[in-house]
Amino acid sequence: MHKNYLEISQVGIEFPTEAEPFRALQNVNLSIQQGEFISLIGHSGCGKSTVLNIIAGLYQATEGGIILEGREVDEPGPDRAVVFQNHALLPWLTVYQNVELAVKCVFKKTKSKAEIRDWIEHNLELVHMDHAMHKRPGEISGGMKQRVGIARCLAMQPKVLLMDEPFGALDALTRAHLQDSLMEIQNRLGNTVVMITHDVDEAVLLSDRIVMMTNGPAASIGEVLDINLQRPRDRLSLAEDPAFNAYRQQVLRFLYEKQQNPAAKPKQVESASKAEPKTDKVSAPEAA
Repeated sequence: MHKNYLEISQVGIEFPTEAEPFRALQNVNLSIQQGEFISLIGHSGCGKSTVLNIIAGLYQATEGGIILEGREVDEPGPDRAVVFQNHALLPWLTVYQNVELAVKCVFKKTKSKAEIRDWIEHNLELVHMDHAMHKRPGEISGGMKQRVGIARCLAMQPKVLLMDEPFGALDALTRAHLQDSLMEIQNRLGNTVVMITHDVDEAVLLSDRIVMMTNGPAASIGEVLDINLQRPRDRLSLAEDPAFNAYRQQVLRFLYEKQQNPAAKPKQVESASKAEPKTDKVSAPEAA
């Protein structure tokens, strides 16, 4: 693995409000190695999604910046693919066509039609959705739609896979199946992943490191926890593993002792998170 593959350096961002600028992030610093799985966790309004949007190039930092493999990130690009909580599939296209749309955006000039077809089918096989490639989103379950969203992103061969609570809207059993699939894909491909989650068990199960955010305003990184659990990981074995439970307790202690839920200010934080940042850039469409 290469050090400083993705570098978040001195990042801060302000959002304009009617009263005065709202500082959502302050002095966020993080170095991510190639192939690492990083989870961002913290209370609602702590700036997790803002960090992800800055990495994606959807927001531009007021101070500091993002360096990916030696190049500054200041706009969206196919080297960073985003899996949203909402799958964002186009309902009038089939599963195959939804993935094809992303693949053609990236590889139209470098792959033949046959290579594009094989590549789409390969990525649908990775998420166990090749059997439903000719169905439309309305004909498959929520968990299946999210699998297709992940396949679409993987098919772009991004340098970094960004995941914004990808399993947050799913039932517990479907979430567990998708977590297992994501671990399987990570073991096979070695993707660099940055994922937002509110689920402590999910963070410990999937991550190489857990980045714990302080409460806003002016949120920053409070602690970074290394998860030294052998891969591949098995959830049933880890359920009774003392190390797994110790990591879990450390995260819970940070969230509920060191950073109590800021119940007094949720409206202020929530409204700021929906505001536009100080930038002249035009927001990119949600399609990943």
